Amino acid sequence: MRGAGVAATIAAGLAAVVIAGCGGSGGGGEASSAGDIPDNQAFVIQMPAGSGITLKVPEGWAGTTTGGTTAFTDKLNRIEITPMAAPSAPTPQSVLAQDVPELQGRVPKFEIGATSTVNRPAGAAVLLTYKGDTAPDPVTGKVVRDEFERYAFFHDGRETVVTLSGPVGADNVDPWRIVTDSLAWTP
Repeated sequence: MRGAGVAATIAAGLAAVVIAGCGGSGGGGEASSAGDIPDNQAFVIQMPAGSGITLKVPEGWAGTTTGGTTAFTDKLNRIEITPMAAPSAPTPQSVLAQDVPELQGRVPKFEIGATSTVNRPAGAAVLLTYKGDTAPDPVTGKVVRDEFERYAFFHDGRETVVTLSGPVGADNVDPWRIVTDSLAWTP
């Protein structure tokens, strides 16, 4: 009987380790990947300077504006808003011809994905998906491979590009949809 008691103790210990290992921060017992924005993330409305828009961004993210681009960041994720004057609405063809070459020169290891037109409450937008490497972390030197969703919205002679990025494999479909669905033009 003594062997059965030892076996039961070992089995209980292993079960405790397995249960503890399944806890993750993703909720519901699922572990989250690096860069996942939590499902319970709160969002706040922001009005980036000079953009002519409002949109929701995750609460608590740091915001900075440099050279007309406003960025909101937290850990491995980033939202960039770049407003500009434009004579006409972007098309998938114009994005491929004009914007992709600029991105190829700026984004390390740029890898193009798909280009399409999508509808959001603020109107149609050209969506360009792509992948690229981040700049090396200044402390660790680590480089992260990111996925990008780049939306080009147009309204009244204004184009606003909203670029969302996070590590490849992060599950941010729902949070990114909240951001792009919330975009609204201001008077």
